[in-house]
Amino acid sequence: MTSLWLALAAKMASSAAVVVAASLIVERSGPVMGALVATLPISAGPAYVFLALDHTPEFLAKSALASLAVNVGTAPFILTYAILAQRSGLLLSLGCAFAVWLSLATLLTSLELGFGTVAALTVLSYGGAYLLTRRYRKALPRARARGRWWDLPARAATVMCVVAAVVLAGRWLGPRAAGIAALTPVVLTSLTLVLHPRAGGPATAAILANSIPGMLGFTVGLATFYQTVVALGSATALALALGISVAWNAALLALNLRTAPKKLP
Repeated sequence: MTSLWLALAAKMASSAAVVVAASLIVERSGPVMGALVATLPISAGPAYVFLALDHTPEFLAKSALASLAVNVGTAPFILTYAILAQRSGLLLSLGCAFAVWLSLATLLTSLELGFGTVAALTVLSYGGAYLLTRRYRKALPRARARGRWWDLPARAATVMCVVAAVVLAGRWLGPRAAGIAALTPVVLTSLTLVLHPRAGGPATAAILANSIPGMLGFTVGLATFYQTVVALGSATALALALGISVAWNAALLALNLRTAPKKLP
């Protein structure tokens, strides 16, 4: 029980921090920079660290495979929200997107697919979503509301409530749900809850659409963790997966800065 509450506190704090940081970056630097922050493994990472404290590498490998299957549904989640958010409100857009994710996560984990099949589905899912969200990546946020003293605490509290609900639901559903709970799109959902009312649906959709390349690096890191955790041990495999995800996003950041239009002096 102690590790459960530590995991819950860590996920609530880290997820709140990254969503608040990403939302501030979006408002100041645009959707690409915010997406790179949001796709770092700040939510899933603590979940697997605390799973590693309580379970064997073999258990972690099974959870990682379930997480990879669940991760296939994140791209359709992004695509559904991006399409609906152009003209619909927060509840309809996010509700439909989450329903799509939950349906796919339930189906794919129940089928108990092998790694090769999950990898092929991941390529199709993210490749298709990347192409279909191209038109939604350039939207700019509408005028930013004047800051209020309670604004940042309210954003953090919103995120922490969402994270607590996900972690506790995963705990109550039992060990088989560990992989699903770890890869629930908590950060993207929380970011949407925070930014849709402030920046508007199209601008929030642009952030999620720009998160797809970052999610690819996260997925490669998770796949590497699955492949190496039994052979290398939990700590080494986790460090390797984290390194891959961070290095990938750093490379995307460098590429974005290099290709960004230069300002005239």
